[in-house]
Amino acid sequence: MRKCTHCLLPETVPDADIDASGICRFCRQPAGVQASEAAARQRYEADLEQTLRTTRGEGDYDCIVNLSGGKDSCLLLHRIRNDYGLRVLAFTTDMNIPEVAWANIRRTLEKVDVEHIVYTPPREFYRKLYRYLLQNQEERGAVRTVCYVCAPLYEGYALQVAVEKKIPLVLAGYSPGQPEPERMVYEFSRDLLERIDWTPPELRENNLFSEAELGHFWNPFRYPAGTRFPRYLAPFHAWPYSQEENIRKVVELGLIESATKASPVHSNCPLNWLLMYSDLKHLGYNPYAPEFSKLIREGKANRTYWKVMAPVVDTMIRTQTFLGKNVRQSLKSLDLKPEDLKITRGATSKSEVYPGRKPGE
Repeated sequence: MRKCTHCLLPETVPDADIDASGICRFCRQPAGVQASEAAARQRYEADLEQTLRTTRGEGDYDCIVNLSGGKDSCLLLHRIRNDYGLRVLAFTTDMNIPEVAWANIRRTLEKVDVEHIVYTPPREFYRKLYRYLLQNQEERGAVRTVCYVCAPLYEGYALQVAVEKKIPLVLAGYSPGQPEPERMVYEFSRDLLERIDWTPPELRENNLFSEAELGHFWNPFRYPAGTRFPRYLAPFHAWPYSQEENIRKVVELGLIESATKASPVHSNCPLNWLLMYSDLKHLGYNPYAPEFSKLIREGKANRTYWKVMAPVVDTMIRTQTFLGKNVRQSLKSLDLKPEDLKITRGATSKSEVYPGRKPGE
C-alpha cells in the first residue's frame, strides 16, 4: 500500500489522492488553510484561558475532568489542578479500561490531590450494544459506528454529574482531531447540549433496547426548564499540542511510570483492537490513520515513530498477537465470529445522529 511520503496517509483513505510525487491531497492544501486553523486555535486558547481563570462552581467543584488513564487526560488533570488551581472532580467511566490505564489513573491520583468518582454502567447493556453495532455497521466502519455511540454515552455521564452537582465546566483530554470535527472542535455547541436528545434513532427504532437502556444517553429534556447546563471543552484543541511532549511530560511529572505506558498503543481501549480489525478487513486501512496523519502534518506527532509503529500495530491486529490478542478476546466476550462483523448501511450524517428537537416539540 502506498502512503503519503509526508504524513503517511494510506492511499486507501477516501480523498487521499496521492499524486505521482507521493504527496496526498491534504499535504498539498494551500498555506491559507493552515493559517485559518492556527487563527482558530488562538481564539480557542484565549477563550480557554479566560474560562479557566474565571469559572467557579456554585458547589464544591469548579470543573469535572474526564480521566481515562491516557497520557492526555492525566496531564490535563494535573494542569487544571496545579496550574490553574481549580477545584476539580476527576471522573472515570469504568468500561473497557485496560489495566495499563488503571495503573496510570492510580498513579496520577497519587500525585494530584483531587476527589475521584468512578461510574460503572451496566455491562450487559454495553455487551448488547456492541453486538448490535458491530453486526450493523455504517459504511465508514466499526470505529465510526461504535465509538460515535459509545463516546456520547460517557460524555453524557459526565454531563449528568455536572448538572447534579452544579459544576459549570466539563473538560475532556481529546487530542486535536478527536472527535471528528462534525461533533466537536474545542467545544460542544449549546444546541447539542441543551436542545438535542442524543439517543441514536436506530437504537430506538429497532425495538431491541428498553426505555431504561436508552435512558443512558444524554437527553436535556429530562431536566426542568431553567436548568443550567455546563460547557464542555477540549483544552488540547486550544493549547499547543505535541504527542511526544505530552508523553515526556507525564513521565517527568511521575503521573505515568514510563513512555511505553503513556503510549496510546498500550493505554487504548481493548475493544478498539476489534474495531480496527474490522475496519482493516472492510476498509483496507486503519481507521486511526487519518487522525495521526493530520497530527503529523501539523507537527503534533512524531513521523518517525508512527512510520515504524503503524505497520507494527496493523500486523498485531491482523495476526491477533501481542496486544492484537484483544481481537480474539473481544470476539469471545461478545460471542461473535469474524464473519459477524458486517457493514449493512450507508454513512450516518450528523443530522441523523443528532436529529434535533426544540423545547416544546
